[in-house]
Amino acid sequence: MSYEIDPATPIDQIDPNWAWEPWQANAKEPWDEARVHLLFRRGGFGCSIQERDEALKRGPQHSLRMLYGDGSQQLRSRVESFEEESESLASAVRAGGNLEALAAWWMHRIVKSPSPIVEKMTLFWHGHFATGAEKVIDAELMYIQNRSLRARAVGDFRAMVHEISKDPAMLIYLDSISNRKAHPNENYARELMELFCLGEGNYTERDVQELARCFTGWEIRRKMFRFNPYQHDSGMKQILGRSDIESGEQAVDVVLDQPNMPRFIATKIFRYLVCDEPQAPAPLIEPLANHFVQSGYSIGSLVDRILSSRLMLSSWCAGRKVRSPVEFAAELMRGLSATSNLERVSKLLKQLGQGLFFPPNVKGWEGGRSWINSSTLIGRANFVVDLLADGNTRFDGKPLDAWCTAHSISNNEWLEWLERSLLVLPLTEEEKNRCRSGSPATMLGLLARNPKIHLS
Repeated sequence: MSYEIDPATPIDQIDPNWAWEPWQANAKEPWDEARVHLLFRRGGFGCSIQERDEALKRGPQHSLRMLYGDGSQQLRSRVESFEEESESLASAVRAGGNLEALAAWWMHRIVKSPSPIVEKMTLFWHGHFATGAEKVIDAELMYIQNRSLRARAVGDFRAMVHEISKDPAMLIYLDSISNRKAHPNENYARELMELFCLGEGNYTERDVQELARCFTGWEIRRKMFRFNPYQHDSGMKQILGRSDIESGEQAVDVVLDQPNMPRFIATKIFRYLVCDEPQAPAPLIEPLANHFVQSGYSIGSLVDRILSSRLMLSSWCAGRKVRSPVEFAAELMRGLSATSNLERVSKLLKQLGQGLFFPPNVKGWEGGRSWINSSTLIGRANFVVDLLADGNTRFDGKPLDAWCTAHSISNNEWLEWLERSLLVLPLTEEEKNRCRSGSPATMLGLLARNPKIHLS
């Protein structure tokens, strides 16, 4: 296959060897504004004008490091200051025990973090190891899980699975606290294999039953994991072809050692970062799964391989994902350096189908086309109008008109600027004419009615 790829190429005709080689700029595929925005959307939540300019100047490798909050001493200092500020805000939120305030705190991190790839992957793992606050109830436990997912978001996947298996919020959500040797509860055992590590068809009902026995006696005391040996079934169990398993820790390792695990995780991360549909064929995923294994199950290494690839930074990727409500709001706010009442923003996002800390069920958010229907399209447009009308909303501390003036964006240039910054597919002249009316806020509100703004 040539260096370039036709955007209409079917996914099963993409050469895997070509796809995952590092992207390099050339005369026909330059490192330009469109690729900067694509990288920052997929690896984070969009970028500000300042981030865009630095990325254009410094190139793709430096830009990837920017997503981690790395690359310069100034950026690393910003990360340190942000984390101190975030910890202070979290302490106040935890003291109040308010789940809506906790969602606003996380939204603040998503919109403002100088290491957005960490938040992007924390959001992914929140949907993957889905745990709902409507059942857990306790804001402190939801915060502890969120902090744990963030610490491992681009780290060691195997360590993450061991940690989430003992996470108090997860133990409550999947009823593991009622898992006793006399009556083993199978919920966590089933989801560990089906949803978290292996996928359907890669285990038997007997495996579920035996795995559940391994987790007996796992409970919580004073909001912390506690092993109760008196409620643990200490007999040997037979799981996934192994007959020498006694403890829950051993059982988790057996699940993680299954050959389908790397493919399952690589497939889910591919869908999250690259395209919603159709499902990637096995040959396209295999190099990613192999890389995952060879890296020692490093999530960050796998993510880097995807984000820096020819496939990711080709025109083939553009428009192949639907922005989730959180992504939609965050990309709009980051792109315009906006601040607002984030507790209110979080409530509105919950109405649009993505309440932070409130995934719909243990499968998490379905994503893709499920985000979009006639009701949510109207809701998203209304969200933009509501955000712009809110007196708390500011853009670098200014009204939107003043922000445009500060960046030398005239009313005539505003729509084209929005098209370049927020959209991946060009507007037709007819679509542009529908939006050219009144103030910058009015034009943005009209643009929010166009389905193209919801594609990434």
